[in-house]
Amino acid sequence: MSVAAAASSNAPTLSGLASGMDWTTIINEMVAVEQAPETQMKAQQTALQTQNTSYQTIGTDLTTLQKDVTTLMDPSFFDTRTVSAANSSVASATAATGTPLGSYTFKISQLASEASWQGATATANPLSTTDDVSGVALGSAGFATPVTAGTFTVNGQQITIAATDTLQSVFAKINTATGGAVTATYSAPADDSTSPDEITLTSSSPIVLGNANDTSNFLQVAQLYNNGGDKVTSASALGGINLDNPLASSNLALPINDGGSGNGQFLINGAAIDYNASTDTINTVLQKINDSAAGVTATYDAVNNQFQLTNKTTGDVGISLQDVSGNFLKATGLSGGALQRGANLQYSVNSGGTLTSQSNTIDSSTSGITGLSVTALSLGTTAISVQSDTSTIAAAINSFVTDYNAAQNYISSQTASTTSSTGTVTPGTLTGDMDAEGIADQLRQLTDASPSDLTGAVQSLNDLGITSNGTDNTLTVDSTTLDAALGSNLDAVQQLFTDPSSGLATTLNTYLTDTTGSNGVLATKESGFTQQENNIATSITNLQNQISQNETNLQNEFVAMETAINSINVQKQYLTDFFNEPASASAAPATANSTSSSSSSSSSA
Repeated sequence: MSVAAAASSNAPTLSGLASGMDWTTIINEMVAVEQAPETQMKAQQTALQTQNTSYQTIGTDLTTLQKDVTTLMDPSFFDTRTVSAANSSVASATAATGTPLGSYTFKISQLASEASWQGATATANPLSTTDDVSGVALGSAGFATPVTAGTFTVNGQQITIAATDTLQSVFAKINTATGGAVTATYSAPADDSTSPDEITLTSSSPIVLGNANDTSNFLQVAQLYNNGGDKVTSASALGGINLDNPLASSNLALPINDGGSGNGQFLINGAAIDYNASTDTINTVLQKINDSAAGVTATYDAVNNQFQLTNKTTGDVGISLQDVSGNFLKATGLSGGALQRGANLQYSVNSGGTLTSQSNTIDSSTSGITGLSVTALSLGTTAISVQSDTSTIAAAINSFVTDYNAAQNYISSQTASTTSSTGTVTPGTLTGDMDAEGIADQLRQLTDASPSDLTGAVQSLNDLGITSNGTDNTLTVDSTTLDAALGSNLDAVQQLFTDPSSGLATTLNTYLTDTTGSNGVLATKESGFTQQENNIATSITNLQNQISQNETNLQNEFVAMETAINSINVQKQYLTDFFNEPASASAAPATANSTSSSSSSSSSA
């Protein structure tokens, strides 16, 4: 085998295998030296990220402060009102911004109420068309409310009934239980349909009905109430309407039809209500009315067997009805009903003449007091006091000071240096940053300003009891002085903050808008930090790539060295083996030849 082949087949790849040199450690140490700048760059990148975060926090604080400034910059904010009623049971009130200050005496002489439309009664079929109710079972009788099985009491005697009992058998049980003292009868409608449709109990002595342990509602359903006399009659017609059956089978005395096409329609206050007599029920049509633009609430009074419409708004206003297709309004008795007029609110202000409102809420359209809204609750007289809402204004000013201090404290914490007990000075994140310090200085100057064109009693924050604490950029508030200024010089306080050219809130808002805007110092600083971070990240990537390439090159060179040394070692071993073979191995052929010659010579002789 050749030396070249041996070197190729035994090329070393492990560190020092041929050379005996730990070149892997050498490479690692060289890489570590090259990586030293990366550690420094990462530290710079972290510092930039921390500074960027600090500026973002400053931006958040200034945005919060600007919300306070925006509130105080609005002149109308200082016109907010608080209102109170001397007698809160008579009326309550609210006042809009700018409502004239003062005390107003309201006398409520009549409350507003809703108008209603009372449909005709007895619109349902009666329990029976004759006085004979022997075939009318309780479970299927057309009562407005179903009868429950159980017990009820007449003259102290308990009577038990079931759903299968007929009305006539119930009458018989009453008579038997009372020993014949009480007789029950039913009166059917007369031919003109104006009959009572009622049950009557008669006796020669006062009748006593029911007790606390009754389990059946028969007496209530039959509208039999103890009047202490010897005759008790149902309070109204007993035949009821089934609200959940289709309209055509709802037990109305006059069956509902929709014109035969399923397109029945009627109007209430001009709003169209559509219905289908085969699929709609009384309840679904009532819901349609209530959900419509008719402005009324439709209900069914089961006790009086009567439909009603009630205006959703108060006042003496009417209700209009019209069947368009079909006869819903006629069949339910609504078209045969009558209007019960609502009432308008009547009141006076400061002993003036009587004023009227359709609603129980009085606004400036009737009272003439701009911004004041009074809700009448009962008859009587009460004083309504309207005052400046100085507590809300004071809260806004205190909020401004609190958020101003928060911004200043944070900037101070980032720009200040600290000194340890050993004298070691540690700079803050933004120590020496002139832009951050400039923001703090500018805020202080703007709040310390005394606008030159103000002439009122309040010309600076000092006049409101808002002063510097003398040690840093923050402010303190003397609530007593502030409240006094708001109570006696509110107009001057308003001018201090809202003057369009030099008001404190006006100038602060302009500065904060410029500072926090897209072209402001905060955006510029944050953009700069981000760009520097990105540049460093690119440099780190480039450095890592260069180090990786250098490491690869070094590895290749050391491997080549190992291969070369290994090749030399293989050749050396080959030569050594060649020149160090034993002498006997080469002398053996000479002896053989000598013997052969002797033999040959002897033979020849």
